[in-house]
Amino acid sequence: MTTIRYLLMFILIGSLLAAGVPNKGYADDTVAPPPISAQTAALIDVQSGRILAEKDGDKRMRIASLTKIMTAIVAIEEGNINDIVTTPNHASGTEGSSIYLKRGEKMKLEDMLYGLMLRSGNDAAVAIAEHVGGSVEGFVRLMNEKAEYIGMQSTHFMNPHGLDHPDHYSTASDMARLTAYALRNPVFQKIVATKVKMIPWQGEEWDRKLLNKNKMLRLYEGADGVKTGYTKLARRCLSSSATRNGQQLAIVVLNAPSDWEDSMNWMDYGFAHYPRTELVRMNQRVAEEKTESGITAYYSLRPFFYPLTADEKGRVRTELVKQPSGPVLEVLIDSRIIGRVQVNVVRETMVQAVASRITDEWKSFWYVMLGGV
Repeated sequence: MTTIRYLLMFILIGSLLAAGVPNKGYADDTVAPPPISAQTAALIDVQSGRILAEKDGDKRMRIASLTKIMTAIVAIEEGNINDIVTTPNHASGTEGSSIYLKRGEKMKLEDMLYGLMLRSGNDAAVAIAEHVGGSVEGFVRLMNEKAEYIGMQSTHFMNPHGLDHPDHYSTASDMARLTAYALRNPVFQKIVATKVKMIPWQGEEWDRKLLNKNKMLRLYEGADGVKTGYTKLARRCLSSSATRNGQQLAIVVLNAPSDWEDSMNWMDYGFAHYPRTELVRMNQRVAEEKTESGITAYYSLRPFFYPLTADEKGRVRTELVKQPSGPVLEVLIDSRIIGRVQVNVVRETMVQAVASRITDEWKSFWYVMLGGV
């Protein structure tokens, strides 16, 4: 009787603990994002690439200096940040915002990228383009090729700086995808998160002091990028990012009179309603099959995270799929695949299988008790 009593007490305590597990901010996915002033907007989860919210996200728009996100990532991927860039004669006279490059001035590509992203130097954009692409036209071709690679289906670039041109356009959703792509590059991430940077000023007794124009870095908790933009035709544009609890979100707002407020409000919405959720743990026993000699077990080779609402969380399922290259675990919401995880195949005896199953279930139990999935 004593053993049974202790067992019942253990079950009761476990039930009470389960009832008290924090929901980590999950909310019903029917809740709409708050209204914003932006003509178009898109909110994206950086790691997964999932678009979480849109407002006319596929409408073609002028994007002003948000163009420089593409300029920077192409230069980082196609160039060498330690290269010395020589400023071409016509770059120093480029219209609009500038870091006041002198004709023939030499500077490391990395420093010029800081001038491009922190102070939005149009002169730096031209110098970078000619150095990496051989010419502005050659660099623009690289920009459009990269857009196609990323899947930006409604985007076309005509220059590296974003000054207005009728054939230079994108959409909020395309720019959100570009922002997420660029933020996965550590060099880009470091540059856009920098608030203040000193870079050389050839021929002067002092260095250039660059103060980042992106006020989100000071206004919003966890903000870590990305780029401001403005022209008379594009109006106020902003791409911004922030990281909280291991989750990075990015938002693009175009033609947004209240760009800072719009971005902060939608960031708050994203973090509250689409928290990063671990759906598969590292080395988790995800499937098994009986054989004549025992059990064939499948263990995940990496964890898998995805932004989910509370309603979606209850509709997630996994399915082991055998492919010519080997088995893989598919993660689905209803019938929609949201990710794939490689698995390790382990042959076990019946005794090993039972022990492994008990151990994994015990881990799952305490994972839930401590606030996990």
